Amino acid sequence: MRCAANGFVGVILVGVAAGSLGTIPARAAPPAAQPAAPSGSADLKSEGPTQPAKVQDGQYTDKNGDPTYHIADDGKKVDWYTMSGYLRYNANCIVCHGPDGMGSTYAPSLVDALKGMDYAHFAGIIVGGKKDVNASQELVMPAFGDNRNVMCYMPDIYTYLRARADGALGRNRPPEHEPKPAAFEKAEDACMK
Repeated sequence: MRCAANGFVGVILVGVAAGSLGTIPARAAPPAAQPAAPSGSADLKSEGPTQPAKVQDGQYTDKNGDPTYHIADDGKKVDWYTMSGYLRYNANCIVCHGPDGMGSTYAPSLVDALKGMDYAHFAGIIVGGKKDVNASQELVMPAFGDNRNVMCYMPDIYTYLRARADGALGRNRPPEHEPKPAAFEKAEDACMK
């Protein structure tokens, strides 16, 4: 099992280094391609400063190919990946980074951290961890590179935190979400094996 986990991390690290982490970097099986809606399409209009440039199999990406959110109905309805990110954040990250990504006395606010962070940088920290040491404190973010409960949902967690950082999504659970795409379910099953 350890060898398989190391191979999984290697694939992720190669993707981070190559800057090729786009729509579903942590998923083992890429979804079947669907034609993207045109950039000016009403389906891509989202609340918040970051506007999606493309949607494929229910996952929205910005003009750089980074995962992003799609929020509609005055903030009441989010895309599936944002909802999944909310659920995964609360299962894996809340213990240190506090409710809604706002930080705690133990770890910094991810809402603030993501204001200037792209997906490749975020993925690098999640996979490899981070250590900040100064005269008054030592902050350590553990590496989650072999934790499938984080790695298989890394784009989702980023999408949720990005919506929070942009101010497009408020605190607490989103009231409604788009349906779970079949491609998401297939990729999730493959990644968790």
